Parts: sequence; structure tokens; C-alpha cells
Amino acid sequence: MRSSFFGNLDQAQLPGDFALQNSKMLRVELNGEVLAKQGAMVAFQGQMDFSYEGSGGMGKLLKKMVTGEGTPLMRVRGQGRLYLANDADDIHLFFLENEALTVNGANLLAYGPQLATDIQRVQGAGIASGGLFNTTVKGTGWVAITAHGTPVLLDTAQAPTFADGQSAVCWSAGLQVGVNRTAKLGALVGRGSGEAMQLAFQGQGFVLVQASEGPAVPPHNHGN
Repeated sequence: MRSSFFGNLDQAQLPGDFALQNSKMLRVELNGEVLAKQGAMVAFQGQMDFSYEGSGGMGKLLKKMVTGEGTPLMRVRGQGRLYLANDADDIHLFFLENEALTVNGANLLAYGPQLATDIQRVQGAGIASGGLFNTTVKGTGWVAITAHGTPVLLDTAQAPTFADGQSAVCWSAGLQVGVNRTAKLGALVGRGSGEAMQLAFQGQGFVLVQASEGPAVPPHNHGN
């Protein structure tokens, strides 16, 4: 797996059409089709058609309904230059070579149509942690991931690695994932701390951790 985060993504030697226009914007040289997050298009040049992408069958639809995982997608067909972005989030590219990547569905910006996706429960993060489901992307091709704030890419082979479940954007699908608890129950009385439990990663691979637990929800004015 090659990543733009490492700076080792030699696009001249890789097939496909994804490139970073800048750190906040993805450029797709489209000659066919691509799957992207609905509403992510900011501009395009050429002839393109945008259509809602279904859930890929009743099984996937039920998984989305039950788990809440995944994000609405659109299929873009045509020829030209397509620009994608999401709330000025940082964008990182991964090129999978018959590999799999586990991604928080909300952070999945775009991917090649030849890749397969599925919603799966994160191993080790079951009922005790409230349940955690992510999207698995596998095959050969490009994947564009967003992160809220500049993230860090941690090599899980170097040392035991732990991350907040909302901050872990994506990781190598082959990693062993568990739940780590770091606070005693008595210390949480009267506190809403979410730091008592993190995801624990082991094995050869990486985890991409964003610089926050996700964008803050703006306050709502409901009137009197």
C-alpha cells in the first residue's frame, strides 16, 4: 500500500487518475467513472453525469440502516477534470495493490469503481464498547480519505498503538484491533470522559489519526 502521507506515492509509476490539487482538494482525471461522497464536487471541466449510488443490494442497505455506518455516495461518469473536497478537510491518497483498508465511512471521499466495499464490525470493539462498524475497501486502485485537521500516520509495528475511536480515520485491514481501558470506573463519576477507552492496534501496518475527534457541531438556535 502506498500513501501520499509518506511522500512515497510516485504517481508517474501508478495507474489511475487521482492526484492532490492541494492538501484540501482532490483532482480526478476522469475517463470513465468514479465513486465519491455526495456533495463533494466543487468544480469540473468537461462532460460529466452525476447520479445517486445505491447501497449495492439489500444486504448492504440493511447494514447501513442497522449500523449507521457509511456515507451517501454518487457515481460520476464522463470525461474531464473533476475536483472534490469536503469542508476543507485534509485529503490523503492511498493506492491499494490487492489490499484492504478499514475506513470510517464519514472520511471516505472517493475511490475507484473497481474497488469493493463492505460494512464490517471492528474486531474487538463489540457490545462492551458500544459497537463500532467501519467500511472496508479492498482490491487494487485509488482511495481518497479526509481528515479533520492534519493527521499523523502511526506505524503499528514500532510499538503498541492506541487511538480514540473517533480520531482513528483508517488503518490497515490486517491489523488486530482490540479495546483498551485506561481509567478506573470511580474516576469517571461526574465526568463525561471518553478517554477511558481507546482502540488498540497490533501487527504490521498503520493507523491514520486525525487531529481531533471530528468537526464540532455548531450550536442550534431553536428560538423561544
